[in-house]
Amino acid sequence: MWELATNFTEVLGAVLALLWGLAARWPGRVLVGLGLFAVVIQVGLVGLTWPTGWDFVSNRVVLALPLMLAPSIAVVVLCLPRMEPRWPIQAAAVGALLDFYVVFVDRPAPPYTVNVIVLWAILLGATGLLWWRQGRIRTLPVLAVVVVVLGGAVFYLQRASVLPDRLDMASMTNLDWGGGPVGMGHDHAMRSVTDLVGPVGRADAAFTLVAQEKRITLSSGATVDAWTFNGQVPGPELRVHQGDLVQVTLVNQLKNEGVTVHWHGLDVPNAEDGVAGVTQDAVRPGGTYVYRFRATQAGSFWYHTHQDSYQAVDRGLFGPLTVLPPEEVKGLDIPVMAHEWTTSQGVRTAFGTSDTLRRVAVAPGTPVRLRLVNTSDNTVWGEADKDPRTFVLTGTPFTVAAIDGTDLAGPTPLTDVRLPMGVGGRYDLTFTMPDHPVRLTDLADPGGGLLLGDGPAPAVRSDLPDFDPAGYGAGVPSPFKAFDRRFKLILDDGPAFYDGSLSFPSTINNLLFPDTPMLMVKEGDAVETTFVNRGHNDHPMHLHGHHALVLSRNGEPVQSWWTDSLEILPGQTYTIAFRADNPGVWMDHCHNLKHAFQGMVMHLAYEGVHSPFQMGHQTINRPE
Repeated sequence: MWELATNFTEVLGAVLALLWGLAARWPGRVLVGLGLFAVVIQVGLVGLTWPTGWDFVSNRVVLALPLMLAPSIAVVVLCLPRMEPRWPIQAAAVGALLDFYVVFVDRPAPPYTVNVIVLWAILLGATGLLWWRQGRIRTLPVLAVVVVVLGGAVFYLQRASVLPDRLDMASMTNLDWGGGPVGMGHDHAMRSVTDLVGPVGRADAAFTLVAQEKRITLSSGATVDAWTFNGQVPGPELRVHQGDLVQVTLVNQLKNEGVTVHWHGLDVPNAEDGVAGVTQDAVRPGGTYVYRFRATQAGSFWYHTHQDSYQAVDRGLFGPLTVLPPEEVKGLDIPVMAHEWTTSQGVRTAFGTSDTLRRVAVAPGTPVRLRLVNTSDNTVWGEADKDPRTFVLTGTPFTVAAIDGTDLAGPTPLTDVRLPMGVGGRYDLTFTMPDHPVRLTDLADPGGGLLLGDGPAPAVRSDLPDFDPAGYGAGVPSPFKAFDRRFKLILDDGPAFYDGSLSFPSTINNLLFPDTPMLMVKEGDAVETTFVNRGHNDHPMHLHGHHALVLSRNGEPVQSWWTDSLEILPGQTYTIAFRADNPGVWMDHCHNLKHAFQGMVMHLAYEGVHSPFQMGHQTINRPE
């Protein structure tokens, strides 16, 4: 209901501006009546969205509605039925235009004090001018002034949006202390992120990853001009045991591109996090870099570059990272990496390089764990911004044993459900192999997938209910009794210039990087964060270096689970909590990498820690 009502509100905002604009030029009972009727409908639509929560309607109630209602009331009182004087009708056109600006173009986040002052100054100033000059304004001069002003504004906004050639991470000034004690910030540093390194000593597991360009052939015969680790896509599985000291040597043999490696979901020391321009410089062609960390968490993770990741992950610079528990793992235990490849035959959905149905022999009675990883946006259906990828496991009851690398408490058997998963998310699916085939399918390509066992493939159904982790299993008791910091982040979107280009970027508190908030904490803080998605797109929010406990959805408590990549759909509010126990400067961003590329990035910074690295057009570092 919320998404439908808010879409109608935006469309009606454009209709209102058009109707009142026509009425201002050619005043008449029909146009004015239609304008007033549209105002009533707009008020009703806001009323329909109100139950979703104040955070979803506050900008409309505080800003848009008064700007529209005040001149509309003036029209009823002063102009009906003779359609004279004309200036209230013209003022209603200004108010409708400002309403459209608020609900569609700017979509401001609280606090609204400056917005109220500026918007009402425009409305009252325009109304006063219209009243004073009633009957004396000629259309063409006014249009000329409007065109010049709008053209100048567009030129200014386009130039002002260009990102700096060099951006110092220590120069971030939008510091949000979450209502807790304000400290000295992150630029007055006692420690650099380069000091927060992994342990020394003899490695228990050592790997080398070589970034190379290579043409890859998928199972269908389609080819990909890929960027690979060790000549394969996905890259080789890094399989280690909990407690191992891991060493990975990165070698860059790409011709013209830098590269890093980020360990998605594994809470490593900050210097080992692999984010270009934040925790290191990107490794230049011909260069090497060594990462060292202890694998303290058992679970399903993955690695990918965090240099130009919007392009580089899409082209293949990713792979599975599995941390096994100390006890012996029996049966079939494999990572399944869902990806979409841009190929010689268009965009292809695949598990690994299999974009056709792949069969794997599994004996009945074998314990099976499929470590399902979503590595890319859902573009085949053309809904990359709106819906998560959705999978179906058919042929056997199964459990979702773990989410984002953390085992769930009390998981119960599931059948006939769809498994939506945001980008970067992981589900561990466990079952005992039956005496007939089991099929895992990405609904973006119902003809493909992974088929386990002998026999005909079971049919794939899409008309199934969605798996909902909020009501699954026994939940996790919250270790948080009180909070030192509380942050609220409004996720939205709208037309805007970013780095010189006009697009429809997704925003955090109506801001794009580098103006987004730097969430400031002190080591040991208990931190609560509330995400409010009042935009049109889904956002898998990923905080580096920490796992968060999901506390509530839409204000209602949930069966809590630990996550590092939380999928937040339009109209949803989530509250999560984490302990600030891993010092550093950490990226916190939407893992729909298109959104991050367009500015949906912020950072979590610990007091007294700074990053000496730079990013920008004149540096090698492009983290997204």
